[in-house]
Amino acid sequence: MTGAVSPRRADTRRNHERILAVAAESLARSAELSFNAIAKAAEVGVGTVYRHFPTPEALILAVYRRELQHLVEVVPRLLAEHPPEDAFRRWVSGYLAHYMITKRGLADAMTHATKSPGRMPADTYDALVGAVAALVDANVTAGTVRADLNPETVLRGLGGLFYLSPAEHWQEHAADLTDLLWRGMRSD
Repeated sequence: MTGAVSPRRADTRRNHERILAVAAESLARSAELSFNAIAKAAEVGVGTVYRHFPTPEALILAVYRRELQHLVEVVPRLLAEHPPEDAFRRWVSGYLAHYMITKRGLADAMTHATKSPGRMPADTYDALVGAVAALVDANVTAGTVRADLNPETVLRGLGGLFYLSPAEHWQEHAADLTDLLWRGMRSD
């Protein structure tokens, strides 16, 4: 049975993913985590939560990595399914802005979880720069943006998304910010 996964290991992976999904939903609402509430919502025992994530900080960092991974991994699919400009706009307005709006509790929790030096995942910034670089490179190849763009500068320009309010028409504001940034990036 080469390559087979034991039912117990598959169950462990499912539990792990359910715990992360429930914790992400919880952190979208508040920076506070309750292992008991997460266990109940994930339909696992609280001991299972602690086995996977021995501290709230470990759970918060795992949720953060998972959410960031989803944000970065969507870029190749967007580029495969859409023209480069549309892929950039969809990623910024539909994914990055949504991430920033819905993860405010996660951002607060990350601030508390990473109080000690060196706790912030070092690859976070690099992963986002890589995602932006892929989008910029595809647009440079398509001739829609200037070839001298620095992906880090583009990412900094997207920092305005942090100021969107979920209580307002954030989708429209994200589209407006994307248009403003795009005008500065265009090749013509």
